[in-house]
Amino acid sequence: MYRIAKKFTFSASHQIKGLPLTHKCSRLHGHNYTIEVELISGTLDAVGFIRDYAELDALQNYIKEKFDHRHLNDVVGDDFTTAEHLARHFYDWCKAEWSETSAVRVSENINTWAEYRP
Repeated sequence: MYRIAKKFTFSASHQIKGLPLTHKCSRLHGHNYTIEVELISGTLDAVGFIRDYAELDALQNYIKEKFDHRHLNDVVGDDFTTAEHLARHFYDWCKAEWSETSAVRVSENINTWAEYRP
């Protein structure tokens, strides 16, 4: 299998609902997120690509339009602001755009990440 990936970044705020009030993530806070989309295929096109990396910039456009410098609770709803939920959201969006999408990873910082891979 061939595998490619591309990273994108954005900044946003959120609160994770349902946590104890003493938990730091129950308070309003923000992250500099990194989204990594991965595509796999057993074949390549005539040029030798799974997809041209430039095609994946559609994800950056979507991120900038809907997520960058926004409050995620307003964008995806109060129950869907964890990295795990965001990974699923971006996976679903990418899969609708590119059938070769195999996984999406969301990082809130350099030390943590969540991945959705069906």
